[in-house]
Amino acid sequence: MIKRLKRFLWLAIAIIVVVSISLRLMGILTAQQPSISHPITSLTEVEISTAVSVIKREKTLSEMAAFPLIALQEPDKEEVLNFTPGKAFGRNAFLVIYERSLNKTYEGIVDLTSKTLSSWKEISSVQPAIVNSEYQLATQVVKADSRWQKAMQRRGITDFDQVKISCWPPGILSKQEEATGNRLCRALSYYKGQYWNYYGSPIEGVVATVNLNTDKIASFVDRGNVPFSKENWNYDVKSLGKLLSAPKALKILQQNGASFQINSNEISWQGWKFRYLMHPRNGLMLYQVTHKDGENIRPVLYRASLSEMVVPYGNPEPTWSFRNAFDVGEYNFGSLATTMELGKEIPENGLLLDAVFANEQGEPYKIPGVIGIYERDNGMLWKHYEYNTQRNDVRRSRELVMSMTVAIDNYDYSLNWIFHQDGTLEVQNELTGIILAQGTSAQKQSAEDSYGRLIAKNIVGVNHQHFFNYRLDFDVDGKANSVMEMNVKTLPMDEKNPLGNAIAITEDPLAKETAAVRDLDIKSSREWMIVSADKKNTLGAAPGYMLMPGGNSIFFPVEGSNIHQKAEFATHHVWVTKYKPAELHAGGDYPNQTQPGQGLPKYIADDESLTGEDIVLWYTMGVTHVPRSEDWPVMPVHRVGFKLIPRGFFSHNPAINLPE
Repeated sequence: MIKRLKRFLWLAIAIIVVVSISLRLMGILTAQQPSISHPITSLTEVEISTAVSVIKREKTLSEMAAFPLIALQEPDKEEVLNFTPGKAFGRNAFLVIYERSLNKTYEGIVDLTSKTLSSWKEISSVQPAIVNSEYQLATQVVKADSRWQKAMQRRGITDFDQVKISCWPPGILSKQEEATGNRLCRALSYYKGQYWNYYGSPIEGVVATVNLNTDKIASFVDRGNVPFSKENWNYDVKSLGKLLSAPKALKILQQNGASFQINSNEISWQGWKFRYLMHPRNGLMLYQVTHKDGENIRPVLYRASLSEMVVPYGNPEPTWSFRNAFDVGEYNFGSLATTMELGKEIPENGLLLDAVFANEQGEPYKIPGVIGIYERDNGMLWKHYEYNTQRNDVRRSRELVMSMTVAIDNYDYSLNWIFHQDGTLEVQNELTGIILAQGTSAQKQSAEDSYGRLIAKNIVGVNHQHFFNYRLDFDVDGKANSVMEMNVKTLPMDEKNPLGNAIAITEDPLAKETAAVRDLDIKSSREWMIVSADKKNTLGAAPGYMLMPGGNSIFFPVEGSNIHQKAEFATHHVWVTKYKPAELHAGGDYPNQTQPGQGLPKYIADDESLTGEDIVLWYTMGVTHVPRSEDWPVMPVHRVGFKLIPRGFFSHNPAINLPE
């Protein structure tokens, strides 16, 4: 009897296996969805497909419908903070749907658990980010236009395949363009010829504005022939000829393995713990950043991300003045992340991680190696040499770096989150790539070239700026926080300060949102602190984290200019708002063809209290780039960043007990 039961069980198991394999081969069963153990986890490929199928089931979409954005709908903050392992949680997807034939934009939220559409609404008078097919469409429309063809022929170009079209969001709109509400892009032309690096050969003065709704040229400008460079600006090994001698090999090894631990999307290292998420718009984001202080796990940040960028160009000519790219909201910055390689962008001891995105058809795809994480040496962490005893105490500094790189047409960016052993969290952005060049007849620098600098024969590098805004949702020892501004000042010489050497500081609360729109002041060494409103440290002060700015700039477009109004977030270095889950983008949700005053100006209009509240600090840092010949043909990396430093958060140097 027992033998018969065993035979029956083995037969049943065999049948199940055969049927399962057959069903999989027929496509009836799908691969199992990866395990999702925490609410803050990127959408999986299965979840993306599910969300799109629900939208298509519930709504009638045209063949021209596009999905410019599909991402995790962030769960309620309170739900995340109260989450414990094993506890059930919901999963929702956020989708932007653009119907190009109707010129309409919709937002949908799909409940991935019940596979239902929980929210659907039209967002009137907005344009989502440009999608890949529109670059191809713009190229076809431009090259088929007789005015463009004649413009090329006047410049001696008869083979139109030798011309590369670059498509930009329209930037500054004319009143007529604004009135139509059409979806537009500006098409620039570059002479490619036999070389792959065409950015050195701009066909100057020719700009076609394409109506992406009608597939037609809306307007065409040709300001006359300007010589373009026909030199070889390729910079690969084959093109450069004789190379410099290579330095001797420098190997970075960790024979015993890395010091950080990864559990799903949670990283632990040297007291730090945080989660990461790769977002198609914002790029690499951090969540629930905490630091272990003794036996206590203390929160620092709930969420930290790049919020928006703007790159205004400083040439007033009509074919240049529209160029003011919002690289996050107009291009979907995160989706332009590039695959990295160990030993190149990331040192050999690093680890590369993948990310899952969705294309404009709503199809999921994986990009390999778009996130890098590694440890690196950073010199001394602390030291003291005692002369009397000749005792020498030194600790070497180690950093944990998490990186991504992005290519946006000619420019390349690297974003780095850097964790220090002394409790500091640093942001460092790296700018490189190819300068956006302007064609010119000049072969020598002229005093009249005030809007840029001649960087090669027939090539001007136009003066421009890069502004990055970071949204920092602080939870310093909890959600009840306040913001303080610290200024250093000198005191007049008097009986209390007879030698005039006194240095005093003031710490003033910024109690309301409109009062917390602030700027750097080098004269007072100004810095800002987010402090706990209901806790004290061992010395009786409020524990806090301080924003320590690095290099920065002011926004040069003048007040009253269109770009000053559209990119108002960049006109001040610091903004502070009371936390609201929908307030995520410093330049507004839809900066492409947007109206002035979106984003931060709207967020502070209700002038909420910042005392003892859940608050968000927005920091804007800028780079003013006056190009030089050494930036050509590829710009050496320029770095800009800031630090978040503990101030009264720890009772002593948190790295004092590191072993030698």
